[in-house]
Amino acid sequence: MNFVTSWSGGKDSCYAMMKAVKSGFKPKVLLNMMNENGKISRSHGLPLSILHQQAQRMQLPIETVPATWGDYEEKFIGVLKKLKATFDLDAAVFGDIDLQPHKDWEDKVCDAAGIEAVLPLWQQDRINLVNEMIESGIITMIVSCNITMGESYLGQILTKELAQQLAAKGIDPCGENGEFHTLVINCPLFTEKIALPTFSTAIHENYCFVVWDEESKN
Repeated sequence: MNFVTSWSGGKDSCYAMMKAVKSGFKPKVLLNMMNENGKISRSHGLPLSILHQQAQRMQLPIETVPATWGDYEEKFIGVLKKLKATFDLDAAVFGDIDLQPHKDWEDKVCDAAGIEAVLPLWQQDRINLVNEMIESGIITMIVSCNITMGESYLGQILTKELAQQLAAKGIDPCGENGEFHTLVINCPLFTEKIALPTFSTAIHENYCFVVWDEESKN
């Protein structure tokens, strides 16, 4: 089966893609939804330069689509239809774990585009998943988090020990509810690790973000 990965740039979409490849599926293209100005990704706040680095390390094309929350679904379905025709796609792979509304939406948009939604991580234990990701060779950095975690977590590499610390504090170690987001720096799908631009940190509306240097956004 040929597939597109709904690529956030973070650990869950990466591991879902790895598992799909291990199952014999063939990756054809990555898809990332950007904010309305098209400069950073909507979910993880990653600049185009980093997303392009990740795609290059996987030797895959990446489709980046600017969208507002208002036209997000319409544009998502539209680009799935376009990519299906271009790459002869059978499926789209997503990294969601157990949020039913997310799965319902993914089934809906894929059905509208005439492809299958595949969720390789669905309903697996979260702490086990984090451990599997780390053991599989995924190196990932926290790039945003809620105010409960705080700015000190930004830039930290997610390790088994850190995941346990988060779980002990009552924070989902996968960040499935949006507690934090990650950036994959290296993984078995990459030919080499990505080069990170310098960054600072900031708090906006009770959420902490890595702010990448301006040149990385061009």
